[in-house]
Amino acid sequence: MRVLIVKMSSMGDIIHTLPAVTEARRARPELRFDWVVEEGFGEIPAWHPAVDAVIPVALRRWRRQWGRAVRGGEFARFRQHLRQRHYDLIIDAQGLLKSALVARMARGPVAGYDRHSIREPLASRFCARSFAVSRELHAVERIRRLFALSLGYRYRPGAPDYGLLLPTESPAERSRRQGPRADQPVLLFLHGSSWANKRWPLPYWRELAQRAGQAGYRVRLPWGNEDEKKRAQQIAEGLSGVAVLERETLSGMALQINNSVGVVAMDSGLAHMAAAMEVPCVTIYGPTDPALSGTFGRNQASLASKLHCAPCLRRRCHYRGPERLDRAGGSELSVQPPCFADHPPASVLTQLELLINRRRATIAHGISI
Repeated sequence: MRVLIVKMSSMGDIIHTLPAVTEARRARPELRFDWVVEEGFGEIPAWHPAVDAVIPVALRRWRRQWGRAVRGGEFARFRQHLRQRHYDLIIDAQGLLKSALVARMARGPVAGYDRHSIREPLASRFCARSFAVSRELHAVERIRRLFALSLGYRYRPGAPDYGLLLPTESPAERSRRQGPRADQPVLLFLHGSSWANKRWPLPYWRELAQRAGQAGYRVRLPWGNEDEKKRAQQIAEGLSGVAVLERETLSGMALQINNSVGVVAMDSGLAHMAAAMEVPCVTIYGPTDPALSGTFGRNQASLASKLHCAPCLRRRCHYRGPERLDRAGGSELSVQPPCFADHPPASVLTQLELLINRRRATIAHGISI
C-alpha cells in the first residue's frame, strides 16, 4: 500500500510526524511512504527507512515570487512530479489550507483531521475521510492517532520511536568534529530561535558556558545565519573550551547533536531533532508552551516559564510588571525577556547533568528508559 504524507513545515512539525510513520510501518509492514515537504527540510524525511521518496515543494519561496514560479514552469513541474503516482491514501497531517490544496493536487483519496480538530476548519472539506483528534493532545500524539485512524490499526500509547537512521560520516569527518580532545565530553548549545523573544539572555549563555567548562565539558556553538553566528561569537568570546562551529547542513547538525553528550536549546526545530535522537536535552521556553508542541521523548526536559503572562504566544514581549532581576554571583542582571528569569544557568546545568547521568546509568545497565 502506497501512502503520501503531506507535512511540509516547519522542522519541528516534520519531526513530530516521524513516530507515526514508525508505528504505521510496524503495524502494517506492507506500507510504503512518499512525503511532500518544504525544500529546505527535505533531508529529514529521507532519514526514515519507511520513506521511499521525498517530493520537495517551495511554497515559502513561491509566496515571494509566485508569478516567476508559474511563468518559469517550476510549479507545473512540481505538480507533474506529484501526480506521477496514484496513492492508495494521502494523509494531510498538517491540517492547513495550503496542505489541503497540495493534497488535492495528488492522485488518491485524502484523509485528515475533521473541522473541529484543526486551526483552519475549511481544510477538512478537502478530505474524503476526516477524523476527530483532540486539540488538547501533544502534536506527536495527535499525529500518531491520525495515522492509526486513517490506516486502520490500533493506536498504542507509549514512548515515541522516531525511527531515524542518520547519515553516515567518514572517520576523517568524525575526527574534525570531535577535535583533538575526544576524551572530554561535548555539550551543544542551540542558542538560535526564529523569534527574538524566544532567545535566552546572552549573559545567561555565557555563564552557562563558563559553568560547563568548570564541570569538565567542551561547549560547541552552531549557527544558521549571520545574526546567529555573531551571537555564537559573543557567547564564546574569551571563554576556554568554547568554540563556534562551521556552518552545517541539517545532516551535519544531526551528527553534531548525535556526537554530544547533552544539549541546551531554545524552542526551535533543532531541539526537536535532539529529542528524536534521544540525546539528553534541556529546552528552555519563555513565551511558548511546551505542553502541546514541546520536545517529546526520552531524555528530555522542558523548562516552562512561571511568569503570570506566560505562555503568551506572542512574537514581541508585552510584559509590564516589575523588573525581574537575577542577583546570583554578587551582581544584578535585568533578565530580558523577563519570562526566562525562572531558569538561570546553574539550574539549567543541574537539570542537564541529571539527564546525562541517568542516560549513562541506563546504558551501563544495558536497559532503555
